[in-house]
Amino acid sequence: MPSAAAEPLTPERILETTEEVLRRFGPTKATVVDVARALGVSHGSVYRHFPSKAALREAVTDRWLAKSVVMLEKIASAPGEPAPSKLEAWLEALFEAKRHKAGDDPELFATYTVLLGENSGVVDAHLGELIDQLTRIIAEGVAAGTLVAPDVPGAARAVFDATGRFHDPQYVADWLSPTILTEFEAVTALLIRGLRP
Repeated sequence: MPSAAAEPLTPERILETTEEVLRRFGPTKATVVDVARALGVSHGSVYRHFPSKAALREAVTDRWLAKSVVMLEKIASAPGEPAPSKLEAWLEALFEAKRHKAGDDPELFATYTVLLGENSGVVDAHLGELIDQLTRIIAEGVAAGTLVAPDVPGAARAVFDATGRFHDPQYVADWLSPTILTEFEAVTALLIRGLRP
């Protein structure tokens, strides 16, 4: 069996290993040297693919967040589903994805919150993609006459902001509340009623 160092060093392999190192050491203690050691290469080899620790950490976060974007895109672009139902399903899927990330992968979730604090471009791009998906869902509803929004992008941003408690990492402690699902359903129902003709 070949050693880890005998395998080609690819960005994907570095990112997978970085995720494991972040899980083991956390976002503040993990270093590029730790990643290189886990890969069986020099830290210079890692830097050839990622110019800094920040770039590596952002790439890991981007890869991690992309999984949610892809899953939510399936809902946003699903044909035949009425926009109000699609909007409800999308908001529910976002909430569930964030709750699972926080509960199932707390170390990478911690990395995400660290990047939020740094105003990372990766996080800004992620939020932009999510709001774009909401914009398309609402625009589809307006075109079909099932939703009303004079300013579709403004409505999408308002829906995103109004549901922040259910997807913004600063509220992660709230997500453990026994009443959180009831609260989520109440907010979602209110928002969708407000967008109906």
